[in-house]
Amino acid sequence: MTTGGQVAAVSRHEEYGFSKPNHASVTLLEGLGVEGDVHAGETIRHQFRMTYEPDLPNLRQVHLMHEELFDELALKGYAVSAGQLGENITTRGVDLLGLPTGSLLHLGEEAVLEVTGLRNPCAKINDFRGGLLGEMFAIDPGTGEFTFKAGVMAVVRRGGTVRPGDAVEVALPAPPHRPLERV
Repeated sequence: MTTGGQVAAVSRHEEYGFSKPNHASVTLLEGLGVEGDVHAGETIRHQFRMTYEPDLPNLRQVHLMHEELFDELALKGYAVSAGQLGENITTRGVDLLGLPTGSLLHLGEEAVLEVTGLRNPCAKINDFRGGLLGEMFAIDPGTGEFTFKAGVMAVVRRGGTVRPGDAVEVALPAPPHRPLERV
């Protein structure tokens, strides 16, 4: 296990909406997600996807985003801060997008998340800040591969309280590693 960084902010919202307010702490519930968050549940809670696949397992219980993305966006003129893009946990010092599927994130003293895939950014990002959706994608100049930059999704494997300043430790799954895909 390697120390990957720390929790910069935690956010949740009881109702559907694009941004989530920051809180002093959140409680992660095993197999469900963030207590008091609209996206918590055993089955899909994503508002659009619930209409056509409501009984599928919820692989998007917790949304994590790297705070370094906000630094990158600021250089391009976009003012974005923790929770504004709908994430529950904002990290610093963790290469979330470089993790393989199945990586475990140990947050604070108790909580453990399993990374399930990449967040698929939606057009609502442009409603929040015009043109921002285009910044949520990247193309590797060497390979031409296309990737999403809007964070990762995870499920709660062990519950616990998470606060800003908590350490984030990363445990990689056994090889062969599978790259992250959209969930």
